[in-house]
Amino acid sequence: MSGKYDAFFSNTTAVSPPENPLERLGWSSFFAQQTDADTLLQTPPVRVTSVHRSGLQVQGAEINAVLPPRKDATVGDWFLYDAELLADSQLLERKSLIKRRSPGKDRFEQLIAANIDTAFIVTSCNADFNIARLERYVALAFDAHVTPVILLTKPDLCDDPDPFKSEAKSISDLVAVEVINAKLDTASEQLALWCKKGQTVAFLGSSGVGKSTLSNALAGNENIETGAIREIDSKGRHTTTRRELHFVDSGCAVLDTPGMRELQLTDAAAGVGDLFADLETLQTQCKFRDCAHDSEPGCAVKTALANGDIDQARVTRWRRLVAEDAFNTLSLSERKHKEKDLSKIIKSLDLKNRNERPK
Repeated sequence: MSGKYDAFFSNTTAVSPPENPLERLGWSSFFAQQTDADTLLQTPPVRVTSVHRSGLQVQGAEINAVLPPRKDATVGDWFLYDAELLADSQLLERKSLIKRRSPGKDRFEQLIAANIDTAFIVTSCNADFNIARLERYVALAFDAHVTPVILLTKPDLCDDPDPFKSEAKSISDLVAVEVINAKLDTASEQLALWCKKGQTVAFLGSSGVGKSTLSNALAGNENIETGAIREIDSKGRHTTTRRELHFVDSGCAVLDTPGMRELQLTDAAAGVGDLFADLETLQTQCKFRDCAHDSEPGCAVKTALANGDIDQARVTRWRRLVAEDAFNTLSLSERKHKEKDLSKIIKSLDLKNRNERPK
């Protein structure tokens, strides 16, 4: 086996795709630097392409196998494959991780995807568009060190997509916004900047907004099942039932995901801070370090609101995300005692927002 994998196991030598089958799967120097050539020959790298109850589907240069199920792994992860002791396969350090608080009452951390370079946050130009939900996705991406890009689909469903684009662009100057018709031949060209060889992209968003159609556009085929939005309520049906990586001819790895009805942040304070950097900076100017931005004297946030420098609705969304993330980051035992308090905080913020809206 000596020399067989030297070309693509090297940490330093740049090679072309035919000589480096792992590059198509997303292998890079970040992962290569965590090991050495001898270890790689004995336990070659494999990437998790989908997660099932029965185990982790993995793929490598010459491997297509299933590892035993693990709670600490998700789609996109890299392992060093131990053919003799599958359960001992080593999980490599991630360069990015997207996670959320699980939906429902279980309240555990759910891993969504690992080692993603770009998160395409998909929403449509209709009633699905929701600024608060988009902010959640952007904060999630920022916290995971993933580049967020907002895609506004189905522009044919509205008279003018420009208002949707303007509102989406107001979220952050750091986030690109694209109006895109997933069914046109030009769709893949619009995404080409983020879908280069060796990159991994993920489509995130509600059901029926065009995530699978866009995945098909990048793949150049119709292998991924798609569905339409209901006209009566602009809601989509789930067509993607699990998160799965697809490797397309351009050399990009594409992750199509099921629609997420609930997206609660956990341990994402850095992402929220990046998203609302202006408000985070503003609150450092408050007289009191623990200012609640309510009735305290010397509150810089309240002063900015009174002067019309910042928007009340955005401040409310910021405070809500900060409170939610802090709550969800608490231990399970602490959460039980704090659950009622969080509900009161959110209801109070919602009531205050309604009362302070212009008449």
